[in-house]
This record gives sequence, C-alpha cells and structure tokens, in this order.
Amino acid sequence: MPTFGRLVGAIWFGALAWYVSLLIIPLFPEGTDLGWFQELNTGLGLFAGWKIAGPRAGTGYVAAISYGLTTLVALVVMGLFFNSFFVMIEFSLRKRYDGPGEAVTHIFELFIEHAVMMATPDIITTLLVGGVLGGLVTEFFGRRFS
Repeated sequence: MPTFGRLVGAIWFGALAWYVSLLIIPLFPEGTDLGWFQELNTGLGLFAGWKIAGPRAGTGYVAAISYGLTTLVALVVMGLFFNSFFVMIEFSLRKRYDGPGEAVTHIFELFIEHAVMMATPDIITTLLVGGVLGGLVTEFFGRRFS
C-alpha cells in the first residue's frame, strides 16, 4: 500500500544511489563502457527505499537510523551484485568463459573487485551519512503525512 513514508524513502535512496554512482564513475578505468550503470543503481535505490525503509516509517527515530543503514547495506549489496551480473552477461556474450561455473565464479570476483574499488573515504562517508539521514527523513515524513 502506498504511503508517504514509502514515497520519501524511495526518492531519498534513489537520489543517494544516483549521487554515489556519480562518485564511482571516475574510479573505473578510462574508456570503460558503463552502459546503464547509473540508471540501474538509481532503480535499485528506488526499490530499496520503497520496500525496506518506507514500510518501517513510523517506528521511531532510533529505529530510523537502523532501517536507514539496513536499506543502505541492502542497496550496496544489490548494486554490486546486479552490476557484476550484467558485466558477466556481457563477457558471456563475448564467449570469454569455458562454462557456466566459471561465469558464476566471475560474478563474485567482480563483486569483490568493485567493492574494493568503491571503498574510498568519500564514498563510504557519503553512504553512511546518506543512509542515516535517509532513515531520519523517511521517519519524519512517514510520521507526519501517513
């Protein structure tokens, strides 16, 4: 059921994912074709804010910090997994794997590689502050308008 908390959570975490994607793009090697990288991450942020943070709005401000960080962790894990999955699909279409086991293993190698690449102080700080503020803002609007 749509609520104002879900709407605000979706917008906040979608915007956070969009902004962090902008911070991550320069970290990739020059000439890397990122395709729908930013759009995919924004969609995942919208989904996470709607399904994870939004329904929990109205449970208190201490809980808001918790579900803001929970939504953030879910968003980062989903983003890393889906981006790694799509890179694997691209490699697979170029016939770079000998079998399906190698392709699945490569997803998790890419997951770790991308996680290490984005583990910069700027990105980590932005994510943590954005997650906590996202939970608090979702809680505020969820209480006032739902």
